[in-house]
Amino acid sequence: MPVETLTLEPVSTYQVPRVYTGEIAALRRSELGFERGGELVQVLAEEGDRVSAGAPIARLDSRNLETQRLQVQAQKAQAAAQLAELENGARAEDLAVAEAEVRDLEQQLSLQEIQEERREYLYERGAIAREQLDEFAFGADSLQARLDQARSRLQELQNGTRFEQLDAQRAVVAQLDAQIQDIDVNLAKSTITAPFDGIVAARRVDEGTVIGAGQAVIELVEAASPEVRVGVPAAVVNELRVGTGQSVSVNNRAYPAEVVAVLPEVDATTRTQTVVLQLAATAISELEPGQTARLTIDETIQSAGYWLPTAALTQGLRGLWTAYVLVPAGSETAAANDGSFTAEPQEANPDTAADSDALVLEPRSVEIIHEESTMVNGEPSTRVFVRGTLEPGNQVVTSGVHRLVPGQRVSAIAAE
Repeated sequence: MPVETLTLEPVSTYQVPRVYTGEIAALRRSELGFERGGELVQVLAEEGDRVSAGAPIARLDSRNLETQRLQVQAQKAQAAAQLAELENGARAEDLAVAEAEVRDLEQQLSLQEIQEERREYLYERGAIAREQLDEFAFGADSLQARLDQARSRLQELQNGTRFEQLDAQRAVVAQLDAQIQDIDVNLAKSTITAPFDGIVAARRVDEGTVIGAGQAVIELVEAASPEVRVGVPAAVVNELRVGTGQSVSVNNRAYPAEVVAVLPEVDATTRTQTVVLQLAATAISELEPGQTARLTIDETIQSAGYWLPTAALTQGLRGLWTAYVLVPAGSETAAANDGSFTAEPQEANPDTAADSDALVLEPRSVEIIHEESTMVNGEPSTRVFVRGTLEPGNQVVTSGVHRLVPGQRVSAIAAE
């Protein structure tokens, strides 16, 4: 009987897919509103629009703040001019006027003193009354006081402005600067800007609405590549490298991902490390934070054995399986590993007795270590990794073993 066979090739390892469960990391989602109340006059983004960080999204009516700013700016300009005048000191013209006033008062005082001396002479001679003498004496004292005042004013102009006056005027200018900055802050709060790159998920109110402080106007969802966080045993983490590609399954759909980080901390409960994988940005609209994600990693197992198609095995004894190996006819064979078969010499056939290349079937007991699905010629198939009494180079029947019996003469056809 012709049978399909394959020649055994030993392998020292095989891979087992391990599935580890994680979840989609939460993307940032913000309800954006104003810190101050007012009338909403402009909404610059519609639902579904992509906005960049710092881009304006909505504005309040800010005309009253702009008017206040103009007023404070005018006050600051006035205060700054006064400060400049104090810093520059007295002008030459002011000094000249003060000096002229001092000279004039000195001359008036000199004249008054001369006239007073004359009045004293006349009073002593009895030519005038005491009242007239007192009038000139009082006039001299008044001129002296005015002269002292003029000299003090001249000295002040010559000495320049006192530092206390300069500090006080500088404080006035700084206070007005602070008022302008406060108004600028309120003006900035009259515009909502995107805190991060995102997509407008919802628009809560429309233009013309008078809103209160903190009322939600726009809902913004971060427009970044979603992340998946999966707990993986420490022994398997060593096989992952940052930058390598992996496949993540969410709702039975595979998404390409890239390993971006392996966190060093080991969870005390699960004894796993967290692997962070980044999905493509196009997956934002398809995934939600908190969804379960599964990462499949092929783990390499060190074990010697052979790969066989499942069709090459038949049920044996004591939980073992049997595979048929082709051996030369007439050769002595040992008992099968399961003890159920010993090859018996067959009656000679005149047509085949002279054929020294005739082959017969010999059962070999094997143990299935691992089973996996694969593709053969575009068709799904299943193969198993076995170990047992097989040897490298054995020809093993790959199909139709249910029709065969030990010791049966066969001819080999190479399997695809």
